[in-house]
Amino acid sequence: MEYIGVYVMTLVETGGIFAPLFFIALHLLRPLLFLPVVFLCVTGGVLFGVIPGIIYSVIGITLSSFIFYKMAERMPDTMNRFVRMKQKLIGHRADLTTAQIAILRLIPFIHFHLLSLCILEISVHLKDYMRSSFASNLPLAVVYTSVGKSITEFSPLIAGSVIIGILPFLYILRRKEIYISWQDFFGLKSTSTGV
Repeated sequence: MEYIGVYVMTLVETGGIFAPLFFIALHLLRPLLFLPVVFLCVTGGVLFGVIPGIIYSVIGITLSSFIFYKMAERMPDTMNRFVRMKQKLIGHRADLTTAQIAILRLIPFIHFHLLSLCILEISVHLKDYMRSSFASNLPLAVVYTSVGKSITEFSPLIAGSVIIGILPFLYILRRKEIYISWQDFFGLKSTSTGV
């Protein structure tokens, strides 16, 4: 991966006016090259600066999410494998909110498209999916492009502390559901007959 990273940075640095297009294209090719999203966002901050890096990363990540949506429509068997993997990792009844997914995207160890699947499951249609994807991709791009190299230099102790610090937010931002029993909903009173 180190060689790919050096090659990517060299390609984008020497791209001239096409460098932003190369960078956005790398976001689209990222799954094929096994490049983490964090790496590309940090690279965008180093090469383009904070604001342009954020803009290019958001465009690239959001286009990648769009491609995932379209592939999900065309490849149902692959989606079923993703769903089974999600159920093993997160659980059967775990419906995450967009805010929770945005926080989980900040954790570099969680698969990007697994979280895209979570957005897909809570979305009604493409417009809703793209809105939720954009909302969950924005914090990722802002944090990793802004912090840049310092996030990659965290010690395991600091990284673990950050993850443990994020966990309470997952509970606070959970989807709140109220379960009402059949009797309570219809106002039925149980009667006991001594027959």
